[in-house]
Amino acid sequence: MSENKRVSYNGLTFKPFIEASAIAQRVDDIAATMSSDYNGLRPLVICVLNGAAVFAVDMFRRLSIDAEITFIRLKSYEGTSSTGVVKQVVGLSEDIAGRDIIVVEDIIDTGTTISRLIDDLKAMNPASVKVATLLYKPEACRHDINPEYVGFTIPNKFIIGYGLDIDGLARNLPDIWVVDPQSCPDA
Repeated sequence: MSENKRVSYNGLTFKPFIEASAIAQRVDDIAATMSSDYNGLRPLVICVLNGAAVFAVDMFRRLSIDAEITFIRLKSYEGTSSTGVVKQVVGLSEDIAGRDIIVVEDIIDTGTTISRLIDDLKAMNPASVKVATLLYKPEACRHDINPEYVGFTIPNKFIIGYGLDIDGLARNLPDIWVVDPQSCPDA
């Protein structure tokens, strides 16, 4: 991927950040670690839609253990900013009592969404709850969140691609792109 290449969405310009080949390698690594950690168990993978769908499905297909997958939808973003309010759009229908749970997120930045979700899940008495996230922004996180599986730790910048969007666009990009600071003064 050329460093000079740029894409534009909603008046913002983005430049290359993480190539698809590096993402694929981290997905392989995470799946291998999970397969080892859950050997002999049958975890339930809970994918947080919409952003984590690409990562969750890619990772799930690489697991070498028996596992199940389900999907929930939460929302806390409008445009490029977190609203601070988590809305559950589509909920969990499975009984998770006594189950090992792996929550899959696309990104953890403020930590508000995943913190609320973890609390809600723990109230349902699972055997365990672990978190896998493709991207983690520790400097932006306002909650005590320590994901067990992290693809990449990144700075507090707005990114798109590989499932991450800007107002619904750019999820289908195979690479991850970061906003060019010249196109957005507060990025």
